[in-house]
Amino acid sequence: MHGGDSSQVLLVTSYMIRLTSPMKKAFERKKANLRDVARNAQVSVATVSRVLNSPDVVKPDTRQRVEAAIEELGFFRSAAARAINTGRTKIVGALIPSLDNDIFALTIDAMEDRLADFGFSLVVATTEEDPDKEARKAKELLDIGVEGLFVPGVTHSEELYAIMRRFRVPTVVISYYDPSFEIPTIGYDNHEAARIAMQHLLDLGHRKILVVHGPTENNDRTRERLAGSRTDRHDVELSFVLTELSVAGGCNAVIECQNQHKEIDAYLCVSDVLAFGVIFELQRLGYKVPFDVSVMGIHNLPSAPSLSPSLSTVDLPARKMGQRAAEALAIWVEDDIVPESVCFETCLVERASTQAKRP
Repeated sequence: MHGGDSSQVLLVTSYMIRLTSPMKKAFERKKANLRDVARNAQVSVATVSRVLNSPDVVKPDTRQRVEAAIEELGFFRSAAARAINTGRTKIVGALIPSLDNDIFALTIDAMEDRLADFGFSLVVATTEEDPDKEARKAKELLDIGVEGLFVPGVTHSEELYAIMRRFRVPTVVISYYDPSFEIPTIGYDNHEAARIAMQHLLDLGHRKILVVHGPTENNDRTRERLAGSRTDRHDVELSFVLTELSVAGGCNAVIECQNQHKEIDAYLCVSDVLAFGVIFELQRLGYKVPFDVSVMGIHNLPSAPSLSPSLSTVDLPARKMGQRAAEALAIWVEDDIVPESVCFETCLVERASTQAKRP
């Protein structure tokens, strides 16, 4: 390197240090606490606390001074500090099997939006439908101070139910409806959703139908949908394929069907995610959907209309359910009002992936 080049590098390096030094100092600055805010606003710590917790009882001019000090110092109150001062965390938790696809993501997003209206935050723990892991995650959520829980369905370990009873934590079941259950259930009739899907295929004249589903162990939603897909009609040939609940699982179901040389008029998938994979694999193999075979889903995920062909499905109102469940749990925690169970209506959404069976 020439001498001139070296000096340029030194100059640039020096300039960068000068630019970044103020930012570095800002990050290194000690985080402000209540005493710092009180000192800056020339009030007591108790007054600062009242501004944070009950601002309406503080004189406007005093409140403005405190708020200005909070802004200037960049003060924010941690959940731990709030818990110490009030005994409340304003946090609730959700035990969810997975966030690998949109099935639960839609519900979680709706929950967060509605909980924010009540000043609550949501912490999500994934369980992979493992009962031991679910119980362990529940303990971890309670250890950080969650004031309520969401759980999918009613099939859980006795250990988890024992934890709920011991801690007396308000808990709402989502994605499932059973008004007789000991815990409020806010969801939909999974049995009815599958019955609607099957009836649609039968009305179109399909008689050789393959039902594609995910694991049933520890998943009452899938079990209910399988039960709803069954029919007593003697002219219908039903087959069932168990696979993982994913797009790849749907692809694998088609491959398994091909390997067994099954003649199929239609695929009924107990989840849209599986239906996506079924359509992709059928198309890869040269089949035309729905001209050669119809494909039916359940859920009505946002991407279902954009598929080619667009997916016929049964609508499960995940966002409405999430909002109602969030509202119910927040009111239960805040006002000790136990919510009623709620069942949201499911309905057929007929699109291009299903058509009448060709003669």
